[in-house]
Amino acid sequence: MISNCSFYRASVAGNTIEMEPVPVSPDSLDPRYVFLLDAGDTIWIWSGRKARITVSNKTRLFAVKMNKKDRKGRAEIESCAELRTPEGFWMALYGQPNKPEDPIVEHVDADFIPERRRLYQVQIGMGFLELPQVELKHSALKQDMLDTKCAYILDCTSDIFLWVGRKANRLVKMAGQKMVVELHAMLERPNYTIISRETEGEESTMFRSKFQGWDDIIPFDFTRTADSVQRRGADLKIIMERDKIKTDLAPLFLPRQSAMSEEEANQMMEECNEDLELLEPFVLEGKKFVRLPQEELGTFYTMDCYVFLCRYEVIPEEDETDLDEEEIELSGEKSDAAGDDTDAIQIFKRKEPEEVQEDFKCVVYFWQGRDANNMGWLHFTFSLQKKFEGLFKDKLEVVRMYQQQENHKFLSHFHKKFVIRRGRRGLTMNLGGHWPELFLMRANGSAVCTRTIQIDCRANQLNSAFCFILRAPFKIVDENGLEGKVFVWYGSKSNSNHHDLCLQVANELINRNSEFPVEIVREGEEPEKFWECLGGKKKYDTNGDFLNFTRLFRCTNEKGYFVVSEKTVDFCQDDLDDDDIMILDNGDLVFLWMGYHASEVELKLAYKAAQVYVAHMKIKEPERPRKLVLSLKGRESRRFTKCFHAWGKHKIPAGDEV
Repeated sequence: MISNCSFYRASVAGNTIEMEPVPVSPDSLDPRYVFLLDAGDTIWIWSGRKARITVSNKTRLFAVKMNKKDRKGRAEIESCAELRTPEGFWMALYGQPNKPEDPIVEHVDADFIPERRRLYQVQIGMGFLELPQVELKHSALKQDMLDTKCAYILDCTSDIFLWVGRKANRLVKMAGQKMVVELHAMLERPNYTIISRETEGEESTMFRSKFQGWDDIIPFDFTRTADSVQRRGADLKIIMERDKIKTDLAPLFLPRQSAMSEEEANQMMEECNEDLELLEPFVLEGKKFVRLPQEELGTFYTMDCYVFLCRYEVIPEEDETDLDEEEIELSGEKSDAAGDDTDAIQIFKRKEPEEVQEDFKCVVYFWQGRDANNMGWLHFTFSLQKKFEGLFKDKLEVVRMYQQQENHKFLSHFHKKFVIRRGRRGLTMNLGGHWPELFLMRANGSAVCTRTIQIDCRANQLNSAFCFILRAPFKIVDENGLEGKVFVWYGSKSNSNHHDLCLQVANELINRNSEFPVEIVREGEEPEKFWECLGGKKKYDTNGDFLNFTRLFRCTNEKGYFVVSEKTVDFCQDDLDDDDIMILDNGDLVFLWMGYHASEVELKLAYKAAQVYVAHMKIKEPERPRKLVLSLKGRESRRFTKCFHAWGKHKIPAGDEV
């Protein structure tokens, strides 16, 4: 059995597809079924010689959805048949390139029925924790059963999910983590049982598939032939009205996410750091991860990969529920909180605060620069991750993240001192440093998301609304014997909270070994040397109001119908999806951005959606009428790119190289 792989047997029940976990082994294969092998970077779909083609098609649709939502489109999807199974499938399944000697036989019972699903709500009683079972009408799970203030455990026997609502308090979250472990151990389960944690709004495709109508795939014919155009006409508006095509444009009418105040951001960072006991940084050098020197903590390079091992303290809250386990009792009595046919699981606690033992969990954050390839991730999964798994067992969680797409918890550990430099660490440190470097400090939506990122070293990159750091080695030693300077430039409209922070970042992270003196420069008082290092004085933006209005929407038909969704306020260039149409609002202009692989249907529908949005904003903000313009990938204007922190060259997706 190969670790880090999940294996599922697919079956269709009505309009839904069931994914039943099975052992990761060739023995699980059955010629009557379709199987999905999730091997991380590759999702395999294997169809038995007697499997129905409809099941194969629905399984592939499921894999496409999984890749889009859970993998951000970075996984490869490979389909194969029993009679033509490639070596790659066998390698992923059991580590051997050849088909196993034992024949693939029918072994699944013809009347097999998936295990009944049970949904429990995590509740805190007087001195004990409860798991009342939620009544399922017609044995169907519905999304509206999940309350945002609560936590739930979905038990599918070989799949257990802990779902936590966004507004659930910390005590409920901790209780859920404890209860899901207890529930797993309570019943006899197969050794391939998977425990998954789900957060409201970020649920995995596998979890959503357990609920009726959550992610239904609606048929949509995107292949318009000349004959169909002649029969049905070419007017999209008329066709949509006649066919009642389902669309979801709700995010266009929602208010923009409000910015977090400085006090709220500081409080969030404090809360995110209060349980942090240890942070160990590593960086990839060659094919090995080595410890990152402490003085480099907070400095990242776009071509490198980093690993951060964080140990967090897990302790019960200091109230009547801070209790050690005394006994676990499964009650067959009816629960008042449940329906007539439901059981309640109660885990009783005895209050002994003096014997409370501290627990911990370890989270490994893998950070990948936007110019780094995926080899770093492979080196990590086959070396360092295995060592961590051996040390921490089930207390380990691995989080993979990409440059400028970091979560708040991770960013909080750097206290707003987060620098991203271009290039590779070893090369730049040893051979670089002889040319001017310009850095822009910026926070999108929250001070927690403050980053200082290297940009093109040109005067037209400046903006009066921000703070910049210019590391300027001189070509020749000046009259004072200085070999260079680090200029900290304060824009006249910049956030005063950034001034001291920018100076600290310049001293601690930009100015290598205090090699140059640091000089504060205010807009309008720049010395000639400052402009000289920027290639001469040029016109630059003096208004940063766009930062208070920027919104990015994604338009896609990946669900089988047209959907508009809004990206987080802390969006970045890599959030522009090449397969879709994006709508960007900067407060003055609404851009319709088209990816290389977006379909014509998506473009037409997105254009209509953008028109609706412009009309809506005209009513909502009559003092700021928007104008709709088209922006093509690779030909974006400055008015478009300034909305993205540290805009650079587009990454070339695999397979698109010329």
